[in-house]
Amino acid sequence: MATSWESFLQDEQQLEELARQAVDRALAEGVLLRTSQEPSSSDVVSYAPFTLFPSVVPSALLEQAYAVQMDFNLLVDAVSQNAAFLEQTLSSTIKRDDFTARLFDIHKQVLKEGIAQTVFLGLNRSDYMFQRSADGSPALKQIEINTISASFGGLASRTPAVHRHVLNVLRKTKEAAKILSNNPSKGLAMGIAKAWELYGSANGLVLLIAQEKERNIFDQRAIENELLGKNIHVIRRRFEDISEKGSLDQDRRLFVEGQEVAVVYFRDGYMPSQYSLQNWEARLLLERSRAVKCPDIATQLAGTKKVQQELSRVGMLEVLLPGQPEAVARLRATFAGLYSLDMGEEGDQAITEALAAPSQFVLKPQREGGGNNLYGENMVQALEQLKDSEERASYILMEKIEPEPFGNCLLRPGSPARVVQCVSELGIFGVYVRQGKTLVMNKHVGHLLRTKAIEHADGGVAAGVAVLDNPYPV
Repeated sequence: MATSWESFLQDEQQLEELARQAVDRALAEGVLLRTSQEPSSSDVVSYAPFTLFPSVVPSALLEQAYAVQMDFNLLVDAVSQNAAFLEQTLSSTIKRDDFTARLFDIHKQVLKEGIAQTVFLGLNRSDYMFQRSADGSPALKQIEINTISASFGGLASRTPAVHRHVLNVLRKTKEAAKILSNNPSKGLAMGIAKAWELYGSANGLVLLIAQEKERNIFDQRAIENELLGKNIHVIRRRFEDISEKGSLDQDRRLFVEGQEVAVVYFRDGYMPSQYSLQNWEARLLLERSRAVKCPDIATQLAGTKKVQQELSRVGMLEVLLPGQPEAVARLRATFAGLYSLDMGEEGDQAITEALAAPSQFVLKPQREGGGNNLYGENMVQALEQLKDSEERASYILMEKIEPEPFGNCLLRPGSPARVVQCVSELGIFGVYVRQGKTLVMNKHVGHLLRTKAIEHADGGVAAGVAVLDNPYPV
């Protein structure tokens, strides 16, 4: 799918001049990260890596991804409320994966005590790649759904202006006008504001659980600023602060430093390295409270790779979304091949197939944050080690998606502008709010396109591999 700016990719001098203009515009628009040298300070910042040009995305696939997002919201919400399904699905995983087991322990404790929370908020992002079909046409296939700390809604709101600027500099005003406006941070804040309103305390705060060293702070600030515009105040605290200064009253209302918390928004707590014993205790305290958690622990578990794999089983969607055949069909159309590695015949067969054709599979642990998946020779070595061990149950196998590569220029601080062969990943942000059993909001609120050089198999923008991009719909 050629674009009218493809010829510019050949002209090195013009690329460098365009890159300078694009970087200055990105800085002016607030497409920013803190530096790796000073991740706790905003004294010196740099631009977040991005593509010089927008990347072509078939309009039909973009529309399909938007159309299925509300179904995914319903599905995640249904899974989070189905304790029997979660227990059965994760039973083998929690024997071998300590992190999932600890999350599951908190889930069980909260169920046993009785859930105090009555309002539920989901802010998620469903990520896809475009699989090259046998006839050459692309198909939308889901990579994963992020149910905790789904990031880049803030920076994705600021990149369209940068790509429009680049195309306008090239006198391509018609093309510049085709770059879609996009403001996920506004939609994510709208979900938090709705949950805050339903919680019903005029002085209630939004507590953002943040990491000490947070390079991606400007992405988070975009949502905080939207909330402040609605007169909803946000405090940023670490897990350590909660264990020292957090408490519950007799009605299990959450107080931090004496102020009531209406909504807890996690931008931390999705990887094992983010938890000390003190942090686990803080997480339990938050989960036991009446405050609206985004996500609550059951919704975090609903986003695990093992749940994703079980959802792809024949008949499973029909059980979770009864009487909704159209939603089931839309969801199933996006599923790639997913295979259990639980002990037994089914897992043995999946391993045999992957070892016979390693280029067609990816080995995925129950981890978020990018950079965890195994491919090719690394996957073969891991499977050889795991195949006779119960440890294999903490992984799933997935069909490897093979998109059609294309040329673009990736801009990173300290690196020269160079044209490389790339592939993209499209994320759609979803927001839902439920009060008791009643769904009061279910929306899609924007998109995120990330692009990486084809030599990089795995990893997102924060992991330092993919860069921010915009879809150019054709």
